[in-house]
Amino acid sequence: MEHVFPTYARFPFDLVEGHDVYLTDNNNKTYLDFTSGIGVCSFGYSNKVIMEKVESQLHKVWHISNLYESQIQDEVADQLTNDDQLAFFCNSGTEANEAAFKLARKYTGKTTVLAFNNGFHGRTYGAMSLTGNPDIQKGFFPLVPDVEFADYNDEKAVSMINSDLAAVILEVIQGEGGVYVADKSWLADIQKACHDNGVLLIIDEVQTGIGRTGTKFAYEQFDLDPDIITSAKALGNGTPIGAMIGKKKLASAFGPGTHGTTFGGNKLSMAAANGVLEQLTPEFLDSVQAKSTLVWKQLNDEIKPLPVVTDITGLGFMIGIHLDESVNVSDIITKLHHEGLLTLSAKHNTLRLLPPLIMDEDNLSKGIEKIKQVLS
Repeated sequence: MEHVFPTYARFPFDLVEGHDVYLTDNNNKTYLDFTSGIGVCSFGYSNKVIMEKVESQLHKVWHISNLYESQIQDEVADQLTNDDQLAFFCNSGTEANEAAFKLARKYTGKTTVLAFNNGFHGRTYGAMSLTGNPDIQKGFFPLVPDVEFADYNDEKAVSMINSDLAAVILEVIQGEGGVYVADKSWLADIQKACHDNGVLLIIDEVQTGIGRTGTKFAYEQFDLDPDIITSAKALGNGTPIGAMIGKKKLASAFGPGTHGTTFGGNKLSMAAANGVLEQLTPEFLDSVQAKSTLVWKQLNDEIKPLPVVTDITGLGFMIGIHLDESVNVSDIITKLHHEGLLTLSAKHNTLRLLPPLIMDEDNLSKGIEKIKQVLS
C-alpha cells in the first residue's frame, strides 16, 4: 500500500469477499474467521436480516443531520436500553468513551477519573488518556489531565475511590490487555465504593457487549448496575457505530449544545443495528452460551495441556490463549494463516479468539483443531 499512512502492520493479503463465517482474499484463498473483524461481525458476512434492513434504508435516505428527529434512532435505543436509560449515538467505541468521559465530568462537576492498567478505551486524546498502556500513549504527551490508574483486580484500587472522583471506568474483561476477566467480588467492591462516594461507574462494553459473552452485555453476569455503558463494534456488524448508554438522571448534563456528532446515528448504521438487536434474542444468547461451553471444554482438554500454553482466559466467545515466551504470537498467527484460519493477538503474548457468534459447533471445533496442530 503506497498512498496511506503506515499506521498498521498489515498482513500481505486483502480480504475481498465474505460469506457466513468465511473470508476469501485477493489470491482466492479462503479462511475460517476467528476474528469477527476484531469482535465486530458477530453475525458473519452475509446475514440476511441485516443486509435487507440496510438495503431497504439505502433506497430511502442515507444521512440527515441530528437537527431532525429520527425514528430509527429511537427504535434502536429502545432495544438497547432499559426503562431507566437513554442512548447517545456516535461512530465508534472511542467516541462513545469520549462522550462518557465528558458526561461524567459535566454531571459531577469533578474532573478526576480512575482507570486501569492494561485497559483499552480508544486512541483519541480523551480515550487514550484513559487507556493504561504506555505503548499507545508514547509520543502524544501531554495527555488529558486528572486521570489516575490502578492495577486490575487489585483491592488497592477500591481504596482509591473517594468523593473527589468523577468516575471509574473499566472493562469487565480486558480484551486488548490480554483477555483477563475481572473478579466478581472485586467488581462488587468497586461498585459499592462508587455508590458510597457519589462516583459514576462507567463500564466499557465495546468489545464485550452485544452477545460476545453470552448475554447482551457482559456486566450482566457480574451483577453490576453501571451508571454509563459504552458500546460499539458488534452493534453495527461492520457499519460504523457507537453508543453511550446512561441513566436518565444524567440527562440534565447533556442537553442541546453540550455534545454532538455529524454522522452519529446515521440511518444506514441504525438499520444495521436494528438487524443485529432484532436477532439478539434470549434464544440466540442461549445458543451462544451452549456453544461456548463446548468450545471451552475443547480448549481445556486439548489446548491448555500443550507445553507452549501457560493459561487460557476469557468468557463466552472471548478467548485468550497465553503463550510461553519460547514462541511469538505473531509467528503463530502467520502459521495459522497458512492453515486457513484468521486469529488475533493481545498483550502479553496472547493468541486472541473472537469467532462470529453464529459459527456452528463443527467450524468452532475445526478452528481449535488447527490451533492445536500449529501449537503442538
